[in-house]
Amino acid sequence: MKINIYYGGRGLLDDPTLYVLNKMEAVLRELQVEVKRVNIFENKNEIATLPQTFKEADGIILATTVEWLGIGGYMQQFLDACWLYGNKEKIQNTYMLPIVMSTTYGEREGALLLTNAWEILGGLPCEGLCGYVEDLVTFEMNQDFGVIIEKKAENLYRTIRQRIKSLPTSNQAVKQSVLRTPQLNLTPQESEQLSKYVSDDSYVKKQKEDIEQLTSMYKGLLGSSPTEENSPYLSEFEAHFIPAENFTASYSFFVEGLKAPLYIGIDNDALDISYKEDENAEVIAKLSREVMQSIVDGRMTFQRAFMAGDMTAKGNFKTLRMLDQVFAF
Repeated sequence: MKINIYYGGRGLLDDPTLYVLNKMEAVLRELQVEVKRVNIFENKNEIATLPQTFKEADGIILATTVEWLGIGGYMQQFLDACWLYGNKEKIQNTYMLPIVMSTTYGEREGALLLTNAWEILGGLPCEGLCGYVEDLVTFEMNQDFGVIIEKKAENLYRTIRQRIKSLPTSNQAVKQSVLRTPQLNLTPQESEQLSKYVSDDSYVKKQKEDIEQLTSMYKGLLGSSPTEENSPYLSEFEAHFIPAENFTASYSFFVEGLKAPLYIGIDNDALDISYKEDENAEVIAKLSREVMQSIVDGRMTFQRAFMAGDMTAKGNFKTLRMLDQVFAF
């Protein structure tokens, strides 16, 4: 029989969870059990690959310490890796004993969280061990506590050896009928390879750089060939432009729902219209897409929209009034 222990604490000398684990390891080895302990904090850069290490184990122990709130980041990352990269077929036949010791508050909640997580993963949880430790020396000197820990180790050995069954739980039902988290349908070998890639910082960095490069390239392609969908109103303004002699102006329209403002620059009979930012525009206006559409459809004028409060504007109001003359919708 082989049992792996995954410790999610920080490895402090006064951590009561370490005392409990040492006690349980001694009992299990007396029962001829092969025990392997994995300190997650020592393997924090390879957490994604750790779920592959219990593929030969008959049972595992998930142990952590509540120091202020919750089970801690290392254990949570390990559970996330089990969900994303773990071999679910193997997990279904693996017993798990949760151990959560607390120096503050929340050991019961922590043990329950580990149990629920393992059930949702499809595994077989055992009755856990949790407790509050105010003084480690007093805790270690209490023989009754030592007996409880030893009995828990013996029960774990007996449960795995006899393959003791348990009643179905609602967590298992939730996993089958309610949860719809998208997952990749990977073989165990593919999951193991993917977890290795994820834990490889250089590989992940290279992938991020490739994604950023592709994103920039596609943005450039989209920006170089605007369409009516992402750049509306351009053709309408160009078609209804009426040049005014000796008139120059610049407008910036912030239209709700559009990522960039609509810029209109007029220099006598030359029209410059595009989507870009220009903080030096003589008139800066803000309006909704519905109001802008009403204006280009000829159902409303810029002046009436401003007077009715449907469009707000700041800048040169003489230049604002010229809009209805140079654009006859």
